[in-house]
Amino acid sequence: MANNNLSTTQQKNLSAGQPRFSVFMSSEGVKQLVQKSIGADAQKFTAAILSAVSVNPTLQQCKNASILSAALLGNSLNLSPSPQLGQYYLVPFNDKNQGMLAQFILGYKGYIQLAIRSGQYKKLNVLAIKKGELVRYDPLMEEFFVNLIQDEEEREKAETVGYFAMFEYTNGFRKTLYWSKAKMEAHALKYSKGYQAKKGYTFWEKDFDSMAMKTMLRQLISKWGIMSIDMQTALTSDNCVIDEQGEAHDIGLSVDEDGVVLPDNPEIGNVGAENGVETEVPPEVAEEFDFFDKGENKPE
Repeated sequence: MANNNLSTTQQKNLSAGQPRFSVFMSSEGVKQLVQKSIGADAQKFTAAILSAVSVNPTLQQCKNASILSAALLGNSLNLSPSPQLGQYYLVPFNDKNQGMLAQFILGYKGYIQLAIRSGQYKKLNVLAIKKGELVRYDPLMEEFFVNLIQDEEEREKAETVGYFAMFEYTNGFRKTLYWSKAKMEAHALKYSKGYQAKKGYTFWEKDFDSMAMKTMLRQLISKWGIMSIDMQTALTSDNCVIDEQGEAHDIGLSVDEDGVVLPDNPEIGNVGAENGVETEVPPEVAEEFDFFDKGENKPE
């Protein structure tokens, strides 16, 4: 028995095994919403989000509305959802009350992009410091001396011993920050329960250096930097779920100030054809389509 909240075409697409999010984005109500929100670049936005979701099977299990809302926020900040660019991420997690949701996670390259666009920064840099490179760091005078390994391949293989971040305004004001690897490790252990447990699913475990560089930029810019409206929005939305009004909500789970702690991924049944037999669309899936359609997309 088909659910009346979905058109016949959407029912068939879901039953044929077409990804839920792809069907969701092709519904009339969602297309109208995206067109109204983004305008001429609506098609480009849709293609980028579909691409980002397609490469993450767990993200495909999240509520479609949460994925779209987070993506719309990223677009409003003019950031790319491409995982390869690392400006922001759509990260799945399991909420015990709401099920699988997508979370907006700002990448360290996103911080850099937003800071540069403000027009206030003449220089902005963050760097992992390798063993043997640090000559001296004076935190009082903020004097930092290094002798970088010149061979790029050799440097890539070398052990990381710390992290350095700096900015200089167009008016000449300059600020630097250096943390040892041990200090960063202590920070991760203090704020990330998932990292403490070492279960293999946190960003800290998957890419410690990227998380560390994000932490350095966040510490530096949030405390001493000039922040544009976009930067303030990104900071307050980082690690949050975005609702349909564009408001950020802290999920209140084991999420630290700099990264995300992912839970064990539950098994979620697929909606679609089983042994060639058309299956009924569960109510919660139909509600996701209806949420954006607002009754405008009537069954065929």
